[in-house]
Amino acid sequence: MTDTITTRLAAAGVTLPVAAAPAANYVPFVLYGSLLQTSGQLPIDGGKVAVTGKLGGGVALEDGQAAARFCAINILAQASAALGGDLTRIVRLLKLTVFVASSPDFTEQHKVANGASDFLVDILGDAGRHSRSAVGVPALPMDAAVEIEALFEIR
Repeated sequence: MTDTITTRLAAAGVTLPVAAAPAANYVPFVLYGSLLQTSGQLPIDGGKVAVTGKLGGGVALEDGQAAARFCAINILAQASAALGGDLTRIVRLLKLTVFVASSPDFTEQHKVANGASDFLVDILGDAGRHSRSAVGVPALPMDAAVEIEALFEIR
């Protein structure tokens, strides 16, 4: 599966970054039996937050979707770090929890989340099909537009 994941990442023009270190008092992931839980990942690209602000308050839906995709890339980077680089250990992505910085009248958080969901299904195939929550919040760390955490089943 790593060849498949690696091939799919390359076809998407994506090289996984080095997994980000925690920015506060937490760990970037937790392995527990056959589960891998990542901490929330921001839309970091090139060492900085790629999309800031609020959806419905100046950030376009397409930019929110791009932010969600960056978050998904960083989720895979954390999974790779947790699994010693062996993404073949991923059995299934079980759930994404997507936090979208939103103005009070913005109601398309689910469409923002598709930026991550579509990417992860493209890269992981059927193992990337997952349950999901998409929640609007008033603010996120570093003014990020999106933050996403993931729960995987691993072998």
